Amino acid sequence: MSIITISRGSFSGGKPLAECLARKLGYRCVDREVIIERAAASGISQDDLREALQEPPTLMERFGHRRYRCLTLLQAALTEEIRTGKVIYHGLAGHLLLKSEPYILRTRIIAPMEYRIGAVQNRLMLSRDEAIAYIEKADQKRQKWRQYLYGVDGENPALYDIVLNLEHTSIEQACNTIAALAVERRFEMTPKIQKQLDDMALASRVKTALAFHASTSELEIEVTADDGAISINGNIPAHRLDEAKKIVCAVPGVTGLQ
Repeated sequence: MSIITISRGSFSGGKPLAECLARKLGYRCVDREVIIERAAASGISQDDLREALQEPPTLMERFGHRRYRCLTLLQAALTEEIRTGKVIYHGLAGHLLLKSEPYILRTRIIAPMEYRIGAVQNRLMLSRDEAIAYIEKADQKRQKWRQYLYGVDGENPALYDIVLNLEHTSIEQACNTIAALAVERRFEMTPKIQKQLDDMALASRVKTALAFHASTSELEIEVTADDGAISINGNIPAHRLDEAKKIVCAVPGVTGLQ
């Protein structure tokens, strides 16, 4: 298995699980902050990128493209980070930012409320009531974010390959279970799989170029890549199409348009 994503609620054990898996499998452990730092190299502030991953959109943002552009940039940063494989990503919505592929093991960790309350109290030094309010607010934000962007319920087990409940399972036991599944499904980095990862990264770079160019920044365009050849789809006005094609062809690695 090349890439593992860990979905979890706030303070549900995602970070210690990712670190355990990284030690056991010899994978790199990547979190949201790593992706934000990489994405911020483009000139967007880390605070704006962090907000795009944390805060549900305001009413005005639903009719704008600021959040779309930030998320496009974050997706591009994530695809670049994982393209060499052997990565564990434990950031928000990694299983949604990435396409569902057989080389991605999508996991979700569920922790009982008492576990989460204790974790919040220990980390943030909050009272029990404050910890409960913190968790409920964070969960509501995550659900609104997923619903707005992807129209999905993050609790739906169909979105994952494996769901583990920490109520009667330790982090170490959960780590062993996921590691065993990863080893069982392990694959060699074949040229075909490397091509898929490279295509995903190139498509994300093209999408970012379109999202941040003045001529196409207000458009939301879907992009796919096939060995350097790019396909673009979306509601692109006829008078913008030629300019969009020029932007696409200027991205390093693009060999043509389909």
